[in-house]
Amino acid sequence: MHARHSELDEAERRVRVDLAALYRLVALEGWDDMIFTHISARVPGPDHHFLLNPYGLMFEEITASSLVKVDLEGRPVDDPNAIVNPAGFVIHSAVHMARDDAQCVMHLHTDDGAAVSARAEGLLPITQHAMMVRGALAYHDYEGVALDLDERERLVADLGDKHCMLLRNHGTLAVGPSCAGAWLVMYFLERACTMQIRAQAGGDNLSIPNQGVPEKVHEQSVSLFDGRAGQFTWPTLLRKLDRIDPSYRN
Repeated sequence: MHARHSELDEAERRVRVDLAALYRLVALEGWDDMIFTHISARVPGPDHHFLLNPYGLMFEEITASSLVKVDLEGRPVDDPNAIVNPAGFVIHSAVHMARDDAQCVMHLHTDDGAAVSARAEGLLPITQHAMMVRGALAYHDYEGVALDLDERERLVADLGDKHCMLLRNHGTLAVGPSCAGAWLVMYFLERACTMQIRAQAGGDNLSIPNQGVPEKVHEQSVSLFDGRAGQFTWPTLLRKLDRIDPSYRN
């Protein structure tokens, strides 16, 4: 039993380090929104707990030990005085409860992600990045600040088995089988949104690929969603963070 607990403790430690790294990477990209928005990861083990950022820390301040472990009711597990963003609990608990494959869930309020979410046509297949993720993209209509628990059912229904979502008039969401996998999906989605906003800044005379090409590109990009590509990119990102500031591991 002791050995089993040691294995779970070490597994949780690895997830904590990876999740703290995700927060730092988001800050480096300029995708954070002060202390708002959230990234969560499922804690290994049978208890259905997940890790979330404490409310009040900037993403650049997040460390492995500062992450808060909460249950599916949003209650802190280890520290009853810990505070998490209630909107983060609503969105993330919904996805974690519904999707066993959603080991990590990212939600952002970037300028370009929110801008594309507010356009009626959504994400257009005008770049390779967009074509890679568009077939895995869902949409959820805006219902106000995500504080109502009954929104979880509708959010999950809209997400279905997709790997990313545009939350209309709000922002972006990505899920993955690991922190590495979720990061890669979000990276391509956010880059696609930025490319679209820049392309549309020159007017709406856009080049649209021939019929069938976007679907072909999406099929060619399966490793983006099954975790394989993330396994190759993640060590390079951790090395980058370690060169800049390794305190995320603390």
